Amino acid sequence: MSTPNAQPRSTSAYVAQAAIAFGVSFFGAGVGVFYLPLDVWQRGFLAMALLFLVTSTFTLAKVVRDRHEAASIHGRIDQARMEKLMAEHDPFKTI
Repeated sequence: MSTPNAQPRSTSAYVAQAAIAFGVSFFGAGVGVFYLPLDVWQRGFLAMALLFLVTSTFTLAKVVRDRHEAASIHGRIDQARMEKLMAEHDPFKTI
């Protein structure tokens, strides 16, 4: 008996909470950089570092997601092949 491959789904409340948390943290960091008592070039460097951190975080999340999806696809293909072999196998068949 095989178990179905249920894909975990995020609820809309979880997605909204994640988006709000991202927006608040990014806005807060931006305001913090803007109001620091620093020269313009120092503020620019911190703002550039903040933007680079955000974009690299999105890239890392995409890479991790893509690797997970690729592994799960291979796992499902292997499982389907095994189920097909088991279904076709007749232990009472003589060779």
